[in-house]
This record gives sequence, structure tokens and C-alpha cells, in this order.
Amino acid sequence: MKEQHFIDELIKGKQAAYSQLLEDYQQKVFGTCISFIPNKEDAEDVAQEVFLEIFKSIKKFKGDSKLSTWIYKIATNKCLEFIRKKNSKKRFAFMQTIFGNEIPIDKTSYFTEVNHPGVLLENKEKSTIIFKAINTLSESQRVVFTLAKVDGKSYQEIVEITGRSLSSVESLMFRAKKNLQEKLEDFYKNEN
Repeated sequence: MKEQHFIDELIKGKQAAYSQLLEDYQQKVFGTCISFIPNKEDAEDVAQEVFLEIFKSIKKFKGDSKLSTWIYKIATNKCLEFIRKKNSKKRFAFMQTIFGNEIPIDKTSYFTEVNHPGVLLENKEKSTIIFKAINTLSESQRVVFTLAKVDGKSYQEIVEITGRSLSSVESLMFRAKKNLQEKLEDFYKNEN
């Protein structure tokens, strides 16, 4: 099925098109979500939100990029939105404990559970350390690094997903690698 015909069928709300969309993209979207949110249940929830957004917004798709690029852009944005909300809730709970309000806090660090199938590290502790280090990067560095190194996207695909220039993506990737190297060196020095 040609992409434009497929998009037209989605816009018309054809059930067969939606089924095909889920079949083609369900695992890919989940893979992207778990790259950013290494917790299976949370990644599944966000992936569902991605498809709800696709179904709701397909009429707004202008065709400026490929459908897959548009879908990855939605997935990336939904993941970042989830992370921001999660971090915001943790800050709010922390502030309440400072001011004496007795509200239970989730004391587990957000990136402590790593269920990412793409991370082939045998030692879960090392995986946790790496994801914690990735989480300390600026949002733009984290997006570029995660899409490239965890999700396996090419720089050109990252350009299309993020809307940044190729030189900007390359620069962010360089800084992300440098920052991660420094953070991980510091950690291992302190461990020994």
C-alpha cells in the first residue's frame, strides 16, 4: 500500500488501516519508548498514549516528512513529557517532605529498573549506572544520544525526528558522549 493511500485511509478512519498501523509500528514505538523509559509497564503506557495521539492527530499530518518520522517524533515527545511529569512529581514530593507534610514518597530512583531488551549488558548494576548517567544529560543531548545509541537511528533520521540540523545533532552527540565519559569516569574513580 502506497504511503499516501495508507495515510488517506487512516484519515478516513478505516479500521483496516488502523490495524495495519498497529501491526507495522507497535513494536517500533514500544522500542523507542523503552529506550527512554526503561520500565516495561511505563513504556507500554506511553506507547498506548502515542497511538492515541496518532489516531487523534492523523488529520493534522501534513506529509512534510515520512509517516514513520512523524510517529517517532510523537513517541519521543510523549516519552519526554512522561519523564518531565515523573521528575516534577518527585520534586513536588521532595519539597513537601522538606516542609513537613507527611505525604509518602516514591523513594526509588526513576531509572533504577532497567528492562530494556536492547541493552546487552550482563550486569544490571552497570545498566542502572549508565541509564542514570544518560538521565543527567541535558534533554537535547539525552534525546540525540538515546535515539542514536539505544534506538539505533541514523543521524539523518534523528534530524528528521528532532527538526535539528545535522551539525546540531552531531554536536549534541559529541557533547553527550563527552559528558557521559566524564560522569562514568568519576563514578568508577569513586567506586575504587
